[in-house]
Amino acid sequence: MSKKTLSTNKPQNLAKIFGTDGVRGRAGSFLTPAFCIELGIAAGLYFRDLAKQKHIRSSNKILLGKDTRRSGYMIENALVSALTSVGYDVIQVGPMPTPAIAFLTADMRCDAGIMISASHNPFDDNGIKFFDRFGNKLDEKAEAQIEKIYHNKQLLAQNHKVGQEIGSSKRIDDVVGRYIVHIKNSFPKELSLQGLRIVLDCANGAAYKVAPTIFHELGADVVIINNTPNGFNINEQCGAMHPQDLANEVLKYRADIGFALDGDADRLVVVDNMGKIINGDILLGALGEYLHSIGELESNTIIATQMSNLALEEFFAKHNITLQRCDVGDKYVFDAMKQYGSNFGGEQSGHIIFSDYSTTGDGLMSAIAVMALVLRKKTSSHQALNPFTLYPQKLINLKVLEKTPLESISGFSELCKQIEKAGMRTLIRYSGTEPILRILVEGKSAEAIESASKELESFLRSKLA
Repeated sequence: MSKKTLSTNKPQNLAKIFGTDGVRGRAGSFLTPAFCIELGIAAGLYFRDLAKQKHIRSSNKILLGKDTRRSGYMIENALVSALTSVGYDVIQVGPMPTPAIAFLTADMRCDAGIMISASHNPFDDNGIKFFDRFGNKLDEKAEAQIEKIYHNKQLLAQNHKVGQEIGSSKRIDDVVGRYIVHIKNSFPKELSLQGLRIVLDCANGAAYKVAPTIFHELGADVVIINNTPNGFNINEQCGAMHPQDLANEVLKYRADIGFALDGDADRLVVVDNMGKIINGDILLGALGEYLHSIGELESNTIIATQMSNLALEEFFAKHNITLQRCDVGDKYVFDAMKQYGSNFGGEQSGHIIFSDYSTTGDGLMSAIAVMALVLRKKTSSHQALNPFTLYPQKLINLKVLEKTPLESISGFSELCKQIEKAGMRTLIRYSGTEPILRILVEGKSAEAIESASKELESFLRSKLA
């Protein structure tokens, strides 16, 4: 296909499809079969043309995985139809963690990888995430190119293959073994999980098979909860978004530690042996200081987002570690890691990236790293994973009817400045994947931030909700 063929010749400012983490929306409403087919064709044309532009020999393969949502079947079939119609051979691997798709895309030398998942969202949402041949999430420029192709309906219609040029599709069930070996290889060979009891909450999601297998094979006594997906119970009062059940089970079974994944296993929440839910910033701090102490932190720099607690920054400063902040989203964390030469970063939400092994947040990789930390410190998880105290933060998720630009709201910037003058930090941003405005207030006085957050919520609710 020539570059001329992919000239979009379209008006600007057409509807944006991609959010902060791929394409996401309500399955059957926004994510209809027709939409998924057209998006799949657009993506196929983009990846085909990209290989030609960069003079890369195409493998003619695209890897396709999904989580455990019922709607995944519908979207999967639509994407297979789309990609084969433009000549790609599709490898379907079924339910698989998002980081596994990122890893396997590169490991199997595919032109691209696609994950069907809405991550931590409820079952009736779904999404589509794209990875390039190296397992990297697409940047905004690449997403914009796919959007341009998608909006050119004539281009979509004229690029169907015929006869022997139509692609094929096949299911492969045993590639999960490659990912299991990949995760296990990140665990120090001299360490073992024998004698340790670990509770795993699989969120009825994509890791319901692979997570227990990894910990069993490393020797742990594993208690498994929420690993019976039925298409509708993914993330339902379980997993990383609802870790209280995990905390209860850790205490019930007197476990050494507990791990909760989300629906696509790209984030991790940890519960220590005392039943305490470990904040994501605390986890970043403990892991970052651990990597620094064993000489495995590159550039002496760690990446976190604007949401991360100021106490994390101060903790790193005490250990002569530099913290660089970036926008929210694990792909922005990864980009910043490359920019600053770091090999470790993450988000307060539990997305943690070890770039020596992965290009995206990986809950299982993070869990293995936590176990290495605890074992090497030769202490309990409670003692190992609570190295500093956070400043009080209040996070409010305000549902909105539309995402009105905040700078256009009269009185908004003045209110924020007033709060910041009182010694507090504010971060107010729209979710990139849901109709939600996130209001974060941080300071040294819990009473002051409670008052300020209520004032902000009341003001913004009157303008937006």
